[in-house]
Amino acid sequence: QVQLVESGGGSVQAGGSLRLSCSVSGSAFKGYAMGWFRQAPGKEREFVAAMSWNGGIMNYEDSVKGRFIISKDNAENISYLQMNSLKPEDTAVYYCAARGGSYYYTRAGDYDFWGQGTQVTVSS
Repeated sequence: QVQLVESGGGSVQAGGSLRLSCSVSGSAFKGYAMGWFRQAPGKEREFVAAMSWNGGIMNYEDSVKGRFIISKDNAENISYLQMNSLKPEDTAVYYCAARGGSYYYTRAGDYDFWGQGTQVTVSS
């Protein structure tokens, strides 16, 4: 069974930065497309960023473009979400997700494996 474990969440002031990590168990990480999603209180889980299995294609939700960067370290089996210029509206629980496949995927239902989530709180 593939396991994903997020870390790196916390509390920051607006304008600050955080880097989330998603450690993935198993030897098939190189073949996984990765995604990051978030869920704020009272809202549905929403797409944040996605990357194809080889890192060649990335996609971002409009509100995070230019501020967030998704990456993937195949040697360490880790995906990262670098979050810069954070805003209070970025406050949410952030989840990483993985699946096999050759492209990137933006729908939560497309992913097979999920982490437990990590809280990000941005104060004004």
